[in-house]
Amino acid sequence: MTQNILEMRSITKTLPGVKALSDVTLEVAPGEVHAICGENGAGKSTLMKVLSGVYPHGTYDGEIVFEGRSMKFADIRGSEDEGIVIIHQELALSRYLSIAENIFLGNEIKTRFGLIDWNKTTAEAKKLLARVGLNDDPAQKIMNIGVGKQQLVEIAKALSKRVKILILDEPTAALNDADSDHLLDLILHLKGQGITSIIISHKLNEIKKIADSVTVIRDGKTIETIRRDDVSEDRIIKGMVGRDLEHRYPDHTPHIGEEILRVEDWTAHHPQDSSRVIVDKVSITARAGEIVGIAGLMGAGRTEFAMSLFGHSYGSRISGKVFKRGQEIKTRTVSEAIKNGIAYATEDRKTFGLNLIEDIKRNISMASLDKLVSLGLVNDNEEYKVANEYKDSMNIKAPSVLNATGQLSGGNQQKVVLSKWIYSDPDVLILDEPTRGIDVGAKYEIYTIINRLAAEGKAIVVISSELPELLGICDRIYALSEGRITGEMPVADATPEALLKLMTLEKQR
Repeated sequence: MTQNILEMRSITKTLPGVKALSDVTLEVAPGEVHAICGENGAGKSTLMKVLSGVYPHGTYDGEIVFEGRSMKFADIRGSEDEGIVIIHQELALSRYLSIAENIFLGNEIKTRFGLIDWNKTTAEAKKLLARVGLNDDPAQKIMNIGVGKQQLVEIAKALSKRVKILILDEPTAALNDADSDHLLDLILHLKGQGITSIIISHKLNEIKKIADSVTVIRDGKTIETIRRDDVSEDRIIKGMVGRDLEHRYPDHTPHIGEEILRVEDWTAHHPQDSSRVIVDKVSITARAGEIVGIAGLMGAGRTEFAMSLFGHSYGSRISGKVFKRGQEIKTRTVSEAIKNGIAYATEDRKTFGLNLIEDIKRNISMASLDKLVSLGLVNDNEEYKVANEYKDSMNIKAPSVLNATGQLSGGNQQKVVLSKWIYSDPDVLILDEPTRGIDVGAKYEIYTIINRLAAEGKAIVVISSELPELLGICDRIYALSEGRITGEMPVADATPEALLKLMTLEKQR
């Protein structure tokens, strides 16, 4: 039997207030693509941080054996010197430096006089970019290339360090389908060159495509390692959540009442170029207890529509009418939109949805401080009480509401965002990509919360890039293309094919 290139034996790691890893074991064969699956908060990223030296030796229990030798990494440089390189979900590139400068940052090619050899740096950068399938100019700044290319630059950077094991944390989370396919093909290409990869992903179809084996982690423990021939989505899901998810979407019986929201001829232009129409005479309705979906391809204008509606947060020359229960309302500012009972949960929770350095308590109360203010001061005890109620009702997994929100997993952060807007007591709740970057178990919980809100008589508008999700949770779906509504259909008549046809309808030119 081939000796494993990597073994992690009985790894136990405690973070403040929680045991993140408990006796985890991982075995990786040389030259294979090894996937790690698990719910948000299961401990996948923590395990990789132990391996790459982010958590140094001594801060965890257990042993790391690499190429038959026991390793005691003091920091990231120690693991990189051995050829173990991690690419985090949040890319670690400097926007203002060139591609070549980013590739060799901290690893500069110098002349014998100690100065950077720019000619050699550019030449080597070109070779590395060719290896990852990029023909961009190495002198180009990172800010001028897309996320898909940035991901490839990160891999080129790893290759410059003579990588033996490449760790990729959610590498395709922010990529479109074409960039994702290119990246997965590259991982398989590197495998052909003898490079071992460890990939953390929620996308089970990607794992099935490229992984030779899959280790499932649940609640900080190793559940099982599945070989390629035995890998199936159902088996991975069962391992991840501890139960069969025959129904990935909870049962939903709608009780639809009066019309709550009506938007007529909503138009918004580009914020910088006011001649460009981004949202083009959009008209939609949403009724009490109804979950309305908005489907569209990337760039169709879904988020732009929602943001321009919610306090004119996006766009210029915005026009159109908004009615709530038949009465015209104004939504010119965010506070005016909230006051009129409209809430918008953004797709970018880390940048716009949450203050990551603040605690859970403060994030939940942020949009509704008026409810907690007495004589100009926030009632801290009431704020604490409210936050705890939401922590229990939304099943937010955290030791306390005083924990920083940035320490939570993606699924739990999303629950904090939802709590914030539910506490503002809206009549209309617009959810933009509510389950982005969240595992199947946490998704089920979010869907249950959405159903509960609809049952309370709220009008829910869901924007999602995942058609199965819209078909699984919505009562009625609008299709958006090039900023225009191209059709609507009840979910009983909707199919992925019918929706895609509407989503790709182009304007008559």
